[in-house]
Amino acid sequence: MSNALLRAGHGLTLAEKRVIACAISKLDSRRQLPIGEILTTKITAIEYAEIAGCNMRTAYEALQEASKNLFERKITFFKNDLNHQNDSSSKLVQMRWVGEIHYQEGEGWVEIYWWYKIIPFLTGLKRQFTTYKLHQAHALRSVYSWRLMELLMRFHDTKTAEYDIDFFSNAMDATEKQRSNFNNIRRRIIEPAVNELTSKGGWDIKWTPIKSGRRVVKLRFEFKKYNHILKK
Repeated sequence: MSNALLRAGHGLTLAEKRVIACAISKLDSRRQLPIGEILTTKITAIEYAEIAGCNMRTAYEALQEASKNLFERKITFFKNDLNHQNDSSSKLVQMRWVGEIHYQEGEGWVEIYWWYKIIPFLTGLKRQFTTYKLHQAHALRSVYSWRLMELLMRFHDTKTAEYDIDFFSNAMDATEKQRSNFNNIRRRIIEPAVNELTSKGGWDIKWTPIKSGRRVVKLRFEFKKYNHILKK
């Protein structure tokens, strides 16, 4: 996905994140979509079960629930981030993930009709994008852990990631209460996500809050990723 989309707030539950991530993984990110072509992706219960490590009944239920809610889910960008400017003081812009979504009763599959404005962030990518293998998120049980993994993977070459606190809070879909007090972000988002990635995903992560006066303004993550089977 494009880095602008990666840094955006995704507004998804864990089950919805799995559906969207599976759908994105089936796209050809290099293909330039012809004008007017509707981009659709089908996800089956079997595919969902493989991603989530769950049984088929749970997969059917997750797909059905996702089909009810995904149409209302919104991506939240900082306007300047759409133009690749690192300025979190700009206005927020919201965009849908899907224009339509169909769930086939009795057959256990969902078909996503992508919202046309999201397509440039998923296909025809030539620069400023991030990729990762979907199996890396297989064991994760927190959407915060998944989102942190994505944010770190953007810097997999340098092994050091630094994010403005407002960008980070938006990417994590932090609540207003969490944003009002950094200790809430630390306890509710960062520490649980780091702990899960460390215990299940084979990561070694050290993070540091960067302050301006008494206020935390940035976060720096230094990390390593070890290649071994994820723990459930």
